Amino acid sequence: MEKIHVYLAGDSTMSDYEPERYPRTGWGQVFQNHFKEDVIVCNHGASGRSTKTFMEEERLQQIDEKIRPNDYLFIQFGHNDSKVDSERYTDPFTTYKKNLRAFIEVARKKQAQPVLLTPVQRRNFEPDGSVIDSHKDYPVAMRELAQELDVPLIDITKSSTTMLAKLGDRSSKKLFMWLEPGEYDYYPDGEQDNTHFSLEGAERIAQLVVDGLKEFDFPLVKCLKESVHGGNV
Repeated sequence: MEKIHVYLAGDSTMSDYEPERYPRTGWGQVFQNHFKEDVIVCNHGASGRSTKTFMEEERLQQIDEKIRPNDYLFIQFGHNDSKVDSERYTDPFTTYKKNLRAFIEVARKKQAQPVLLTPVQRRNFEPDGSVIDSHKDYPVAMRELAQELDVPLIDITKSSTTMLAKLGDRSSKKLFMWLEPGEYDYYPDGEQDNTHFSLEGAERIAQLVVDGLKEFDFPLVKCLKESVHGGNV
């Protein structure tokens, strides 16, 4: 049986990290663990990239050269597209949507399945304990595009916001790079990072992606591993 390739296109919340940077982990780094051997996850996520710079650096072209019929392309951007004072910026309802269309077209022209994923919510709380909306119009624009082009969408902004609200300010720190000084050699001064995940956080986000994936009638869903408890990992 020919293996299914799942290509991931996104930013630092998705990307792979060197072992010395542990516990910093992208959710794409652990996504393979959810699948049987007939699926290969190809993580093209790259730190600091927006839809604009990802394409300018020909990273989308690299996927275009490899993706085949019946493969999948998971597309998740927003963190860096919103950075107004940088070359990475895209306007949510114009250039952001235009760029996302280019990713979708790469998949469709090769008879692969595009999947849009809204960006993961940052860990920021109001004094009353509610989660601050970090991404504003970018998830809105992506949801609009998904409807316009009839592309499956996994709403990670929504599900991660719900997760953070349930955990609360203190408990949610364990999912992100909140480290004490001297705890890890690579981070001698510690970290207080509300964007990037610890291993536990990456695993939780990967599970949210899997949960969203199950909502669709994809052949890929049949390739998910089953846990010893009878459910998916």
